[in-house]
Amino acid sequence: MHWGEVRQFAALVQRARPGWLILAIALQLSTYVSVAQGWSLVLRRAGTPRGLAPLVRIAVTKLFADQALPSAGMGGNMLLVDQLRGIGVERGTAVAALLLSMIGFYIAYAVFALAMLVMLWLHSRATPLMAGLVTLFLCVALAIPGLALWLRNRGSAPLPPSIEKIRVVRSLLDTVAQAPGPLLRDRGLIARVAGYNALIFLADAGTLFACLHALGHGVSLSTSFIALIMASIVVTLGPIPLGLGSFEATSTATLHLLGTPFEAAFAGTMLLRLLTLWLPLIPGMVLMRSAMRRRPPVRPRRER
Repeated sequence: MHWGEVRQFAALVQRARPGWLILAIALQLSTYVSVAQGWSLVLRRAGTPRGLAPLVRIAVTKLFADQALPSAGMGGNMLLVDQLRGIGVERGTAVAALLLSMIGFYIAYAVFALAMLVMLWLHSRATPLMAGLVTLFLCVALAIPGLALWLRNRGSAPLPPSIEKIRVVRSLLDTVAQAPGPLLRDRGLIARVAGYNALIFLADAGTLFACLHALGHGVSLSTSFIALIMASIVVTLGPIPLGLGSFEATSTATLHLLGTPFEAAFAGTMLLRLLTLWLPLIPGMVLMRSAMRRRPPVRPRRER
């Protein structure tokens, strides 16, 4: 109904305040550092510390893979294991870094999803649809790390014959079983990894906040946080690669619901996506292609 107002997007961007744009870019750069710091914690705990620079490079590649390949944000997980092995990390430790980062990510995500629902309720904007989406997401947030830990606890125990025949499943089980148990039971380590993942969500919400202020529309940080988390949940639950359309529509609608003018909500969301998705796609694609060329060959598995 308000699509005609989208024509003002170009004019809004031309009037963007450079100081707020610099803040938005800095916040986005911090997300890659936070991801790398979470892995670095696990590697140091395992006695195989690595420099931050190669981990940041891997973070750019993995975040690209997670965006480009749907499946609840798990697209780049196996790529992460391969790249950590490429910088000299043992396979078991690399798998532990994967599992702990996944667990920490969904812990932070679930906490923020509940916080968002409470904030919507305080704004008198919570609806049964929103509550249903959050509930469904919480099921996913519990199921994914729960499945990973269940696979780890099974070790090499035999699977039902019908599932045993699926090579992908058997390969996944063998990989997850290699993660050292003490690392996965370290609650302090899990809490710190979850903390770094929480910083990523806060930086993304801050980026949307800065984008809207750059366009001359002052909104509260809580409004940006609610829109960012709601749009992220819709993308996580949806099968659309890159969240194309679904993220933009959800973020714009949520911002508008909370009082932001439609054209400003749309322009701010598009500017956010430019910084979080489209610009990182270029270095992410280059690094991913390079990583795939360096990927170690897979040895054929011996039949028992």
